[in-house]
Amino acid sequence: MGKIIFYEERNFQGRYYECSSDCADLHSYFSHCNSIRVVSGCWVVYERPNYMGYQYFLRRGEHPDYQRWMGFNDCIRSCHLIPQYRGSYRMRIYERENFGGHMMEFMDDCESVQDRFRYPDIHSCHMDGYWIMYEQPHYRGRQYFLRPGEYKRYSDWGGMNPRIGSFRRIMDFC
Repeated sequence: MGKIIFYEERNFQGRYYECSSDCADLHSYFSHCNSIRVVSGCWVVYERPNYMGYQYFLRRGEHPDYQRWMGFNDCIRSCHLIPQYRGSYRMRIYERENFGGHMMEFMDDCESVQDRFRYPDIHSCHMDGYWIMYEQPHYRGRQYFLRPGEYKRYSDWGGMNPRIGSFRRIMDFC
């Protein structure tokens, strides 16, 4: 079980809302979110209702300012508790849609896709385990949460384009 607390103001001030499960629409609980305290579990929070828009992965700890979780603004409208995964982690990435073209398999984190996969874009993938993809190398930029399964095109994981700079496994559930 997880627990996350959203605060309207920076440094855990102002109106707040505690949540312990997925919530598709947080709008009625607070108007904006400037700080978050993750008491337990790992979470993905979304800029828009119904798990849409910018995504931010948060693990246990204090996030006193939306810029600390690489937020683009103070708008959080939905959240998802990431369940524990007990299987093996494996990701197969492809240079083309529908699992076409060259493929490469990963079983660990990748700080720079450019350094390991000779193609600049990832158009499709298949994965076991929960992963976070980042638009830029070194785990920076826009984030995408991926559940186990198949993604036939980058838009399936919410990507605006196929450019992925890094990715990592979600393994800690403190």
